[in-house]
Amino acid sequence: MSVLVVGAGPAGLTAAVTVARYGLPVLLVERRPDTTSLPRATAVSTRTMELFRSWGIEDRVRAAGPDVTWQARVARNLTAPEGFVADVGFPTRDQALEVSPTWPACVPQDALEQILLEHLRGFPNVRIHQATEVTDLYDGPDGTVLARLRDRRTDAGRTVAAAYVVGADGPRSVVREAAGIGTEGPGVLADYSSTMFHAPLWDHLGEHRYGIYPVTDPDVSGVLLPAGGDRWVYGRETDGRDGTAALLRAATGVADLRPRITREARFRFTVRLARRYRTGRMFLAGDAAHQITPRGGTGMNTAIHDGHDLGWKLAWVLLGWAGPRLLDTYEAERRPVGLRNAERSMQPDGSYRPTTSELPNDLGGRVQHAWLDRDGTRVSTLDLLGLRGTLLVGPRHPRVEPGPDTHRLDAATADLLGIEQAGSLLLHPDGRPAAARELLLQEAGAGDLRR
Repeated sequence: MSVLVVGAGPAGLTAAVTVARYGLPVLLVERRPDTTSLPRATAVSTRTMELFRSWGIEDRVRAAGPDVTWQARVARNLTAPEGFVADVGFPTRDQALEVSPTWPACVPQDALEQILLEHLRGFPNVRIHQATEVTDLYDGPDGTVLARLRDRRTDAGRTVAAAYVVGADGPRSVVREAAGIGTEGPGVLADYSSTMFHAPLWDHLGEHRYGIYPVTDPDVSGVLLPAGGDRWVYGRETDGRDGTAALLRAATGVADLRPRITREARFRFTVRLARRYRTGRMFLAGDAAHQITPRGGTGMNTAIHDGHDLGWKLAWVLLGWAGPRLLDTYEAERRPVGLRNAERSMQPDGSYRPTTSELPNDLGGRVQHAWLDRDGTRVSTLDLLGLRGTLLVGPRHPRVEPGPDTHRLDAATADLLGIEQAGSLLLHPDGRPAAARELLLQEAGAGDLRR
């Protein structure tokens, strides 16, 4: 029986890839005929890049965006000589490499979705139906969910059965409505506009390149974001003006700039959180579960981590490797993260946070990174994580047969990871200790958004 994933944004694509890696059948439906055509989010966090590394697509993802340091350069305009650099919660490359085998990337969401979709197409156990929407969901026989689908090009309808449904279908989620799950939170905070344009701005910025450029001149205040090549996005609170060339010249400080404007869009800073992440066999992920403003750059990463967490847990239950209670940990773990990141994004200074406080939140309690030698190859402890889970044992642990899921550590590494010399540590596929997850089943709920 397949897992039905509704929505081919970052959360849905990640969930689909994660389930597909276990050899289980996946049906992905997306109401759009293609992935997004907008850059949208560009911040790809350290933990997200660790996931992509485990899938073998890290280099391809990184190559799809500019090589920047994930800090903000704040100045009167883009090229003003006076200004300062501020932390936005993401580590520099050197900071990340102290705790991880990889580091954050700057990749526009439209490019990232295409990479994830192409990766997903490589699994023979996956069916993808674009321009297809879910019109109804209801309980079927034998513990299944029946979904009524409609092809938006031909208007043809059909019904499919699934063992579980992942609702990653955005703020107006059909799955959330069918599951009877309400939302809470302040809703719309402000109206913004974004102008997508092409211009050779890197020529004016020197060797130091950053992931975000806040502009403080009151007449053109907003942010400029690199979105790959010579493509940029200028975002600002809506004031009735379109993103004209004159406005872009003022925001960039390049008097003779001749930008090629390709799109002007309106969007809203909105904060909402689903009251629950699950009803029966229907689960929510990404924007269907939480709307987070762009402040802090956590929205897309939160969605991707939702998809991965839910995906491996569904696979384990379907394969009989764990009981259904494992699925109770999805909401217990992910809703507090959605709540925290949504609350941060509500705050006017939510874009600025020290790396020391934000990086541990991004890594999410996974096992500590350390470099090891395996048959002459340098690997990270994170590279040892397997689909079935991983057992790390100290050098004096009672004899166990080494294998793809069991790894004996040297004394120094065991000590670094807090494993006794004759002890062991059982890890789930996300790198979190299995014992800690068992404790979650006994803990209380996540709380509510401030109103």
